[in-house]
Amino acid sequence: MSSLARRLGGKMLRFSMMLLAAAALSACANGSRISSNVPRGAAAYQVIPASASEHARQQYRIGPLDSINVTVFQEPELSTEATTVDATGKITLPLIGSIDAAGKTASELSSEIAQRLGEKYLVDPQVSVLVAGSASQKVSVQGEVTEPGVYEIKGPTTLLEALAMAKGETRVAALREVVVFRTVDGQRLGGVFDVASIRRGEAADPQLRGNDVIVVGHSTAKSIWRDIVTAAPLFNVFRPLGY
Repeated sequence: MSSLARRLGGKMLRFSMMLLAAAALSACANGSRISSNVPRGAAAYQVIPASASEHARQQYRIGPLDSINVTVFQEPELSTEATTVDATGKITLPLIGSIDAAGKTASELSSEIAQRLGEKYLVDPQVSVLVAGSASQKVSVQGEVTEPGVYEIKGPTTLLEALAMAKGETRVAALREVVVFRTVDGQRLGGVFDVASIRRGEAADPQLRGNDVIVVGHSTAKSIWRDIVTAAPLFNVFRPLGY
């Protein structure tokens, strides 16, 4: 056997061993690091609803500087339009004065206003609350994205839009392991989403809200393959014969 053949055979052997090792590591690495308690699939959308769903709109939490309309049925003097939630999260309404609005859904706030009016002023008041305008809120995008950070959102914003704000995912991102965390009534909840499926139109794009945290997972398999491709020239595996 010529020296060239021996050298090439040795390089191919080393590279083949790297591929086998990578395959073994990849098989072990493909298991999810995310806790099994974090819901996936349909269960995830129960926690973080899709943007087009009625449930998502109903679950929007009013924030400081949002603008809301309050309508009291057959009581125009008690109704208000474009009332701005102040920096402390309160609004001021006729008769009942100051009331906490931030952190509540429109349904929750309307129920509280009706209760306050019914205590002293009206019999069985019918109240509706509509969010007329959303002020800037913030979400945090972490993990395998190009520019992790805290980003302002204004109005309805989806998971894909938040990832775009962070300039997209890195080459070693685990697109099937994207988690959205949300705090509801002091409890931290979350859901795991498959961004690749969302982009293909096979799954809905979840709607975000202020203070949500998005974490894009790391794919060990992608990372190993990237290292192999990077290291391949060091072995001159693809060096043409005759050199």
